Amino acid sequence: MSFQHWRAGGREAAVIGLGKSGVAAGLLLRRNAIPVYASDRAPKADKSVGEAGLARLREAGATVQLGGHDFQRIARAGVCVVSPGVPPDAPPVAAAREAGVTIISEIDVGYAALPSVRFAVITGTNGKTTTTALTAHLFSAAGITGTAAGNIGQPLAEVALEGLSPSWVALEMSSFQLHDTYDLVPTIGALTNLAPDHLDRYPTLEAYYADKDLLYRNASDSSIWVTNADDAEVQRRAARVPGRHLRFSLAHPAEAWYDRAARTLMLGAVPLLPRDELHLFGDHNVANALCAALIASRAGAGAAGIAAGLRTFRALAHRMEPVGEKDGVVWINDSKATNVASTLVAVQALERPFVLLLGGRHKGEPYTALAEAAGGRCKAVLAFGESRELVTQDLQGRLPVERLGTDFQEVIDRARALAAPGDAVLLSPACSSYDMFQNYEDRGARFRAAVAAL
Repeated sequence: MSFQHWRAGGREAAVIGLGKSGVAAGLLLRRNAIPVYASDRAPKADKSVGEAGLARLREAGATVQLGGHDFQRIARAGVCVVSPGVPPDAPPVAAAREAGVTIISEIDVGYAALPSVRFAVITGTNGKTTTTALTAHLFSAAGITGTAAGNIGQPLAEVALEGLSPSWVALEMSSFQLHDTYDLVPTIGALTNLAPDHLDRYPTLEAYYADKDLLYRNASDSSIWVTNADDAEVQRRAARVPGRHLRFSLAHPAEAWYDRAARTLMLGAVPLLPRDELHLFGDHNVANALCAALIASRAGAGAAGIAAGLRTFRALAHRMEPVGEKDGVVWINDSKATNVASTLVAVQALERPFVLLLGGRHKGEPYTALAEAAGGRCKAVLAFGESRELVTQDLQGRLPVERLGTDFQEVIDRARALAAPGDAVLLSPACSSYDMFQNYEDRGARFRAAVAAL
């Protein structure tokens, strides 16, 4: 849809949720002369935007309500823009749906303002943020004008507000964003992998996977899809999707693949770079690099530019990020690992002995799979936070487990006592952070600060 369509009839746009994406959507709608009613159940401004962000929205002419929602006003709206953190069954969204109001995401608002941009849309259970950042980095290394946006941190609407008009946007999309995005047509779409996640929000695993399938909502014969050849579920679900399918693999030759015998990342028959020149932990990051390389190649980047970009990329914050080495012990911040699948990947990436910091708010998955993946390298699991009893229950007798409490400094101190020179301490919690922290970034920052203070 277009801004002209949303202006028709002079009705308001209701923006539900006032984090970064909600505020950006509201501002962009106001810039296009659409009346805006914006609301959030929280009684004060979200930390990501602050009072200054809400002030900008008010100054732009929007009505802003905190601490609740005017359901009748939402029901009269011409369109309802839902932030990704707002569940589909939330009362204000239900009010819009029952009144027949069109529900869209902030992504659709940004997309309407960027008609000449081509989009590399990246989703998946794990690795999508690293792959998105790496794709944008490869664009830059190859001389392609591009930027990263979406779930990675910068709302797409904010790209439009800043007056940016890149040739390409590497757009990370979560399942929550895909759920309410209807207009977006990916120039290239990528699916990194599928694994159980968000079972605290979705009623079934199939419901979660079905939202990931919405990457293909606007598929056509001209679409280009980049998918993980090693993930059977990804391949099964993509099999009948129209378009050209390109695949990356760690196990066998493909359009992009890892030659394990030669320890070389390959683009078809062309060697890109030796594994040792990719400065990221683990096979999962080799897969992310192959995915990004394949996207960049289809966007026009040459092999030399891709190789240069891969060589200069470094780990993102909170994603297998080394944050210090003290007394021969490497401390690794993987706070973004908010599900078991992410933590499985992290422990498989480590070749040295490690102490695993595991816990937080439970998301519905058992932790038993971690026992086999950790092998004989896991010296101890320190279970903390709300899920500590479940973690202990699932892993007791399989791995050495110590049940701690909700004092994060106690967790750090105990990890330091257990780790010996040559070991690692890995914060890879397999849980959300909301029991003890504001978000996973806050958890990772607290970990980094604690390591710096050792």
